[in-house]
This record gives sequence, C-alpha cells and structure tokens, in this order.
Amino acid sequence: MAAALILHDERDVNQNLYSPTSNDPHGELFDHEALSPGELAQIGELFGAMGALRDVERRIMDASQQYMKLNATAMRAIHVLMVAENDGTLATPTVLAERLGISTAAVAKMIAKLEADGHVVRHRHPSDRRAQTLTVSPSTRAAAMDTMGRTQASRMRAATVLTAQERDVVIGFLRRTAEDLAASLDREDN
Repeated sequence: MAAALILHDERDVNQNLYSPTSNDPHGELFDHEALSPGELAQIGELFGAMGALRDVERRIMDASQQYMKLNATAMRAIHVLMVAENDGTLATPTVLAERLGISTAAVAKMIAKLEADGHVVRHRHPSDRRAQTLTVSPSTRAAAMDTMGRTQASRMRAATVLTAQERDVVIGFLRRTAEDLAASLDREDN
C-alpha cells in the first residue's frame, strides 16, 4: 500500500512540475484569470509533453554520445558536416565554428581530435588553396545513421501523421516559444 501511495505521489509531483498553477500559484508571472481551469490543465499537459520529449532526447543524446564516444559539441559537429555533405555544400572549419557558435580555435582543436579518432577527414578546398573542407568518415557516418538517424526517422514518422494544418499549428507554437525564450534571455543579458 505504501509503495502505491509513493508512486501516486511521484506521479502528482511530475504532473505538477509543468502545471502553470503549481509553478505560479499567485499569478505573478502570467494572468491566470484569462484562462479556465481546463485550459490551465491543458497547458500543463502541453508543457509536460514537451518535458517528456526533452527527457527522451537527452537520453538518446547520452546513449549516442556513449556509443560514438563523443561529447555534445562533437556530435553536433558531425551532424553539421553530414548535412552539408548531404546538401552538396562544402563545410570549412570557419563554417563549422559559426554553426556551432564556438571559436575557430576551439573548432581547430576539436577537428584535430575528431580526425585523430577517425571521425572526420580533411580535404583541400577545391578553389582556395589555403583552406580545407571537412567530411565525416564512412564508419562514423554509418554509426551516426544507425543511432541518431533512426531517432530522426522516429521524429519524421510522428510528423507525417499530422495534417498540414496541425503541422502549421505545431510549427507556430514552437517558433513563438523559441522567440519568447530568446527574448527572455536577451532581457536577462541587458
């Protein structure tokens, strides 16, 4: 009986973790009065679903990093390089630094390690003798497709069952959320 009670309490805590009223009981952060109890509950469910997605993504990223023995930045670099190659564009260390939001010095160090570990291959730039381009090694590409590629396929399946209008709603929500969060960070930085 006690175990069931504990599980029930944990479930309540997890549900309340995303509840607007549990996080802002006095309406200090946003106006509760404009929403019905049902709408507030649905918003809590929405944020709970987003939290569950983040948790699964974190677990997938951790598993992929362990499998490939790479940190998060290196995994992102591999992804950027694979997409560039898939699109037929050249990826240079400078482009990689810009895409990852890190310094060119940090990228140079990371590339040296990735190359030494057999994950990336350096090539001469076809039109600039001073520059080089980067590609992912065939073995790393295969490993990435086997891990993260399968994960991306799951996301695609989830998106394909939505109607065009449902996808537009989700896209709009996610973009507005990202914009509002970015604006919140910008306000904190000033």
